[in-house]
Amino acid sequence: MFGFGTQELLIILLIALFIFGGKKLPEIGAGLGKGLKAFKQGLKETEVEDKDAAKPEIEKDSTSTEKGKA
Repeated sequence: MFGFGTQELLIILLIALFIFGGKKLPEIGAGLGKGLKAFKQGLKETEVEDKDAAKPEIEKDSTSTEKGKA
């Protein structure tokens, strides 16, 4: 993961704890998690829209539905 080892990640976590405090870190983590989730969901929706746009739509013949009507 980007060349970070366990010690480096622990040091980064301790620095973040020192800067933001223990009460603020869960809020920051929750906000980042929600943001990532929304970003991934947006990417999936875009992929679905792209796939739907690539499919040619088959036009239904209006005369076939009105056969019995005169």
